[in-house]
Amino acid sequence: MSKLNTIFFGTPEIAVPYLELTHQLTHLQLAVTQADKPRGRGMEISPCPVKKRAQELGLTVLSPEKLKDSYNAIAATPFDLGVVVAYGKIFRPDFLALPKLGLLNVHFSLLPQLRGAAPVQQSLIQGLTKTGISIFWIRPGMDDGPLFLQKEIAIDPQDNAQTLFEKLIPLGLEGLQEVFTQLENGRMIQTPQTGAPTLAPMLTKEDAFLHPEKLSAQDLHNRVRGLACGPKPKIPFTRNGKTEWLTVGRTQPGPDTCAAQPGTVLAVERNKGILVQCKEGCVWLCNVQPAGKKTMPADAFANGYQVHPNGLFFTQEKTK
Repeated sequence: MSKLNTIFFGTPEIAVPYLELTHQLTHLQLAVTQADKPRGRGMEISPCPVKKRAQELGLTVLSPEKLKDSYNAIAATPFDLGVVVAYGKIFRPDFLALPKLGLLNVHFSLLPQLRGAAPVQQSLIQGLTKTGISIFWIRPGMDDGPLFLQKEIAIDPQDNAQTLFEKLIPLGLEGLQEVFTQLENGRMIQTPQTGAPTLAPMLTKEDAFLHPEKLSAQDLHNRVRGLACGPKPKIPFTRNGKTEWLTVGRTQPGPDTCAAQPGTVLAVERNKGILVQCKEGCVWLCNVQPAGKKTMPADAFANGYQVHPNGLFFTQEKTK
């Protein structure tokens, strides 16, 4: 059983373990990442996490502004398989034709569910109770290629984007290791995706604005869970006749029997937080972060900012 010759395509921190596994189990010829960008508080030009780790491993790295700029270098590197994890670029048909076997993508959903850039976050925002990983062959369409394998897990009601990523990353590594073994043994699996596809679009700053008058308590809670890795969810609150935005760190659904005007503060309780009426039901704000302050328990915020029950506090129609 001979090892595969591979090229790895990836960019962020979540792709680093997959780079390491590919380096360990195959003959990794080359790593391709997105170009160096301004990062951190100082916004200094620096390499992405995959590029940093690839250089530490002594690998040759390409990080072009546009993938087409690296076509000749990639075409000159004989390889059996391309492994793609959160690379963030689209492959033209001529790139797809370069490897002997093809390009495999590790995707964090049960395709055809949640095709797109933010499957983990959207699985929570959309209130799904299960998800998983799909390793599939890349085709010109968006995440629509045939499957090599899938692995499924349940989504815990307490999961947020961070904890769900922590569960899915090792699941994907387990799947990728199985794929390498199967391919080295000559097993080429291509199973068409079945079922109605759904989408997982990239999150925007607009998605982070929480409006109790527009969202049910469960939907607001799910949105906070899905936004745990950013952009930070914010809820509008009125103070001294002005509207400010309060970052929300954690929530819990409240009782279903609430029936006040959306945005009304229903209760403030120690070790629970602030109970807010939503479009349907009510939700506990458990910890929050005012502008310029550290994250704090919501009941401490209520005491300091004079938040009292029966006040119309958390509501605003506009996001600007």
